[in-house]
Amino acid sequence: MTVSDPKPGLAPAPAYAHLRLHTEFSVVDGTNRIDDAVALAAKLQQPALAITDLNNLFGTIKFYKSARGKG
Repeated sequence: MTVSDPKPGLAPAPAYAHLRLHTEFSVVDGTNRIDDAVALAAKLQQPALAITDLNNLFGTIKFYKSARGKG
């Protein structure tokens, strides 16, 4: 059974995606590692994930490669 598959008598779980995620590339307040965030989103079968780092785009290539690797 997947996260979104309903249990007998229950409605399916709604799709969920993080809309604010600061990674280690947000120098002031980011502590999330991109690889860890992508792995967890894949494990939880989240349909989408985005990074919203402050003042830079340094993590975009790492994020893209990691996300593509997890599907």
